[in-house]
Amino acid sequence: MASSPSRLRRNPWIVVFVALGCVVFTPCAVRAAPPNIVLIVSDDQGYRDLGCFGSDEIKTPHLDRLAAGGVKLTSFYVTWPACTPSRGSLLTGRYPQRNGMYDMVRNEAPDYGKKYTPHDYVGTFERVGGMDVREVLLPRVLKQANYVSGIFGKWDLGIHRRFLPLQRGFDDFYGFVNTGIDYYTHERYGVPSMYRKNKPTTADKGTYATDLFGREAKRFLNAHAPAAARGERPFFLYVPFNAPHSASNLDPKIRSAAQGPDSHKRLYPHLKTAYRESTAYGKPAMKHTRDSRRLEYLASVSAMDDQIGHMLDLLDRHGVADNTIVIFFSDNGGGGGSDNSPLRGGKGSVYEGGIRVPCIVRWPKRIKAGTTSDAFLTSLEILPTLCKSAGIDTAKAMPDVVLDGFDMLPILTDGKPSPRQSMFWQRRALQAARVGNWKWIRTPAGESLYNLKSDIGEQANLAAERGEVVKMMRERFANWKKAMDAAEPRGPFRDY
Repeated sequence: MASSPSRLRRNPWIVVFVALGCVVFTPCAVRAAPPNIVLIVSDDQGYRDLGCFGSDEIKTPHLDRLAAGGVKLTSFYVTWPACTPSRGSLLTGRYPQRNGMYDMVRNEAPDYGKKYTPHDYVGTFERVGGMDVREVLLPRVLKQANYVSGIFGKWDLGIHRRFLPLQRGFDDFYGFVNTGIDYYTHERYGVPSMYRKNKPTTADKGTYATDLFGREAKRFLNAHAPAAARGERPFFLYVPFNAPHSASNLDPKIRSAAQGPDSHKRLYPHLKTAYRESTAYGKPAMKHTRDSRRLEYLASVSAMDDQIGHMLDLLDRHGVADNTIVIFFSDNGGGGGSDNSPLRGGKGSVYEGGIRVPCIVRWPKRIKAGTTSDAFLTSLEILPTLCKSAGIDTAKAMPDVVLDGFDMLPILTDGKPSPRQSMFWQRRALQAARVGNWKWIRTPAGESLYNLKSDIGEQANLAAERGEVVKMMRERFANWKKAMDAAEPRGPFRDY
């Protein structure tokens, strides 16, 4: 029954309550549900090794579908040209030199054919090293917005319980804990490496690892996407594959390539499995030929692509795709068997081929489909971007943490210019910087300078003729080093 004018005059509070009701219950005033997040990272994938990035050989229909629905980032960088530090930066939003994880957590004895016994292994650095427990990782920050988080795949930030994913903010974990495994035995050079939650497991030994990580990702989506669709709780799914990393097996025939399943090798009939005479551990050995190595690599990428396709299908099936941010990129430049063209170098180097990687971002609700951006962006932007999209103010949520990235969503959604003007890298004796379009490299062999705008392949060294730019780059790098050295020290590598 409607209130009469006379009643409203006698009860002025009715007017207030009616007005408040209009504000509270008007749909436009209801806060939008935070986006779900699917973060997918491949391992050592080449810059050109996706159909959507120019390859006419590799078959990646599902990653191509992802790109068709979002934006390709063609000038996207990681913070280190190999696994561990790159992944640490991704989850902290901080340079490796700031978060303390600025080298690999791995044992080098297998490079000489050493197989560890359990008693040998327990005291090695690969067993005891890990990301400093004072570092705040992305899933812990997302908990402030009630996200449920799962990781399925390669962890690589420490094996001791205090370093494992469940202690760093994740709610679920299935995967391996070090830098690489055999795709079928799940061992790293003879050491069993697969975990479920906080405990080692060999239950799935013999099953292709990529299929296992896909299986667990699908289980997670089926468990949590329905609640997200109802607006009850968002999810963060992190799937760091080991594909197409070479197999961590002491047998040179296996170790010399990735491992692709026969079902996906058949996609590449122009390539055949074959071996050549070589050496390993100072002795004669058989290894994959170049074409055979490429075959294993391509098959492993296509197998990964199939699992990504299943994930994308589930997002559609559960009705959450429109409000889910899906990000894909490689942890560093391509390794053996990869195609990094038109870039120079690959994994391990600070040329573009070691640190510039293919990246795709899709968020149908916000990002225009089928677009490409050449904006200068990096993996340091991932944490700030996802937190801002989730409605989290990192300054309040992480008050004592210095972040090295920013929210890149305005660049992806509105084409705004990137505020990033510089980026710096150091891998042991290798140093590099990008400032604007200038790229500077210093190694024990000397210095080089390139103009990336006209020379993306870093072929024309301009150091001799542009001495003033070299001087500027040295100064910028020195200032960055000074800032990193002044940061609150973190382990495991820094001396403090």
